[in-house]
Amino acid sequence: MQLVQLKRRQFITLLGWAAAWPVAARGQQPAKPVIGLLRGGFLDSIPDELRAFRQGLKDTGYVERENVSIEYRAADNQLDRLPELSADLVQRRVEVIVGGDNASSRAANAATMTIPIAFIVGEDPVNLGLVASLARPGGNATGVNFFSTELVAKRLELLRELVPAATRIAVLVNPADAAVTESTLRDVEAAAHAMGLQIQVFTASTSREINAAFANLVRERPDALFVGPGPFFTGRRVQLVQLATLHRVPAAYSVRQSAEVGGLLSYGASLTDAWRQLGVYTGRILKGAKPSDLPVVQSTKFELVINLQTAIMLNLEVPPNLLARADEVIE
Repeated sequence: MQLVQLKRRQFITLLGWAAAWPVAARGQQPAKPVIGLLRGGFLDSIPDELRAFRQGLKDTGYVERENVSIEYRAADNQLDRLPELSADLVQRRVEVIVGGDNASSRAANAATMTIPIAFIVGEDPVNLGLVASLARPGGNATGVNFFSTELVAKRLELLRELVPAATRIAVLVNPADAAVTESTLRDVEAAAHAMGLQIQVFTASTSREINAAFANLVRERPDALFVGPGPFFTGRRVQLVQLATLHRVPAAYSVRQSAEVGGLLSYGASLTDAWRQLGVYTGRILKGAKPSDLPVVQSTKFELVINLQTAIMLNLEVPPNLLARADEVIE
């Protein structure tokens, strides 16, 4: 009888250990790594890019909410909020900070010298002060350069090819993004001079200022509009395209999303491909790679998109050789 009771007590004890073990094991499992994703613009303006970023993470073995968490922070075009948002991510001790544009990447870089930073920028990151060189970043930051400002001259050339009679070009830039505006104006002025074009600069950093800029622009009657690059104009692409359509102004943009919503022409790097590459680099950093050992990736995929419906509406005849060179013609 005593032997039976003893065995019963041993069995119950073993059951208790078996029930407790999974709980203890779960408690000992490391917490999911946390990525801090920072952006100067609106997050809801880049759904395709965020999907591509998550795909890049998945390619390296990370799936959001399964084995990695992402803390999203967006300044909603109030760029003076970026230092505070960066400091919050540093305080939370995230494993990697992802800079989703020029301004947020610079803010993250100013906030920490120890937490790894993976950036995506449209300008030379050396000029932005993010890395020592493209091949050897040298610090705690690396990422993707998708050549936005560097393509200004080519974009203006394509606009002139599509509107060959144009001599006066309006240029719209965002003064709140000073670095991009400075490089854009420098390059567009040089390109316009070489092509014998006159340019007039208009500025806007809010939705209301876009409306005001178009009101002034229409009074000046330019032959075409060149919309500068940057996350603010990408986020306001529907408003820009609607105003250009309303006032029948042929316009060129830096991202294909603008052509997809009715813009006449866009030329630039594939942002979805660039964000996928950013996701891959973020995953590699989570696995232990040092940013200083990861060369900056430069985009190699560029897209010329022409909206043929908009061209017809503007009574523009698209040259056959330009149609042949387009990566996509929206009909």
